[in-house]
Amino acid sequence: MQLDIWLTMLVASILISVSPGAGAVVSMNYGLKYGLKRSYAAIMGLQMGLFVQTFVVVIGLGSLIMSSLLLFNIIKWIGVVYLVFLGVMKFIEKPHLPDDTANIKAYSASKAFIQATLINLTNIKATVFLVAFIPQFLNPNEPLLGQFVIICATLICVDIIVMTGYSSLASRLKNVIKSVRAIKIQNRLTGAFLLLAAFFISTAKRA
Repeated sequence: MQLDIWLTMLVASILISVSPGAGAVVSMNYGLKYGLKRSYAAIMGLQMGLFVQTFVVVIGLGSLIMSSLLLFNIIKWIGVVYLVFLGVMKFIEKPHLPDDTANIKAYSASKAFIQATLINLTNIKATVFLVAFIPQFLNPNEPLLGQFVIICATLICVDIIVMTGYSSLASRLKNVIKSVRAIKIQNRLTGAFLLLAAFFISTAKRA
């Protein structure tokens, strides 16, 4: 891949990753609740979902999803329902003052990883984007495998850095939230953003 093409893709990847979405909400929620270090399980889960989606597009299943209305809608509505469920759970979650000891005991790296992976896997808008995004940077006269590795590595590395930034920012706000009311507001904001992400995914249409 030529350097100028890669640089264009890098800039596009940064802009896309910085744009607020379900991944940013997840990263900030874990950073706020558990701190930056423990948020990495969720961040890696997001990358696993992104990797699988990129792989799906690479082997051509992305085109199949785009051509099959039934398959497209199944994946889309699974993602919508899952995000709505997470959003509603944040709304009804009982607020309590931060307790680092209790949070550490309640924290599960595997649960965080799986939950974040599922959020990205069922984000059909990301699949639509990747189907449209990846071919723009491919040279049919060059080996495709190497180009896909570069594209996937760039997308994931950029997203790790951006999600780490979101989580780090949220973890710094942890010390500011010292009242039940503030925690309740934070839970509802998180829930609202998850529901908003569900809404935008529900509007996805086949390319």
